[in-house]
Formats: sequence, structure tokens, C-alpha cells
Amino acid sequence: MNLCPVCGNDIVHGLLICPFCGGKQDHQPGVVAAAGIFHKVVNLELGKPLVESALRKLQMELEGGRQQNLRVLTVIHGYGSSGKGGAIGAECRKVLAYLKENGAITTFIPGEEFRSKSGPTRDLLRRFPQLATNVNLNKGNRGITLVVL
Repeated sequence: MNLCPVCGNDIVHGLLICPFCGGKQDHQPGVVAAAGIFHKVVNLELGKPLVESALRKLQMELEGGRQQNLRVLTVIHGYGSSGKGGAIGAECRKVLAYLKENGAITTFIPGEEFRSKSGPTRDLLRRFPQLATNVNLNKGNRGITLVVL
């Protein structure tokens, strides 16, 4: 058995495509890939920072995630106490949209769209089946965003 470098599932040695996530297998014969950690939760609202500080932390976490070969970050940005959405969340999603447009991240899924019946979420769950047990799935949590690196 080998571990898929994309999703970390055990797959039969010699397969070129992972049956779980569809990821291309680029391992050499006889070499077992390490699954490692593929997902991390990042809390931007911890300590109630100003928007600028939270966005700097987001950039640092994205860079660190790439260096650690993470595939998905769950970014907690909060929704704001007013019930109309918080400034950190709004600005965070603007930055993520810019990064996606410029190819710096693959995509992002707002928490309220992180539903198993949503097309982007189905694609994400196909690539990373472990996220099917994520506590935020199908909860409509507007205070988070999932980022696919």
C-alpha cells in the first residue's frame, strides 16, 4: 500500500490515479509517500486584533501553510457582534478573492457555503475525504472560510 500525497488515503501500489480524490500519483515504484498533515485551523480573531493585524496573520499563515505542504486551512475570522458581518471576515474574503484571481491559492469556500450538496464542497470532499467529519460541514458558519492552497 502507498499513501496518496494529495489526500493521505491508503491506495494500492502502482495506481496512477487515487480512487478517493482523483489525485495524480507521482511516486516512484517502491517509495511510500508520507501523508503528513493536510489541514490546519487558523484563528484570526484571537485577541481581537485590528483588521490590519488579522490580515498580516492571514498572509503569514498562508505562507507557512505552503511551506508545511498543507492543503487546506480553516480560517476563523468571526462574523462580528453586530450580526451584519465583521470587518475582519469581509476584508479576509476580499484578500482571498484577490489571491485566487492571481493564482496564489487554488480556491476558498465561505463557511456558509461549506455544505455537502454544494459543488465546490463536493469537489473538496472528493480530494480530501477526511473533511467529511469536519464540525463545520453543513452548519452555515459565516465566521469561517476554508482555503485550498
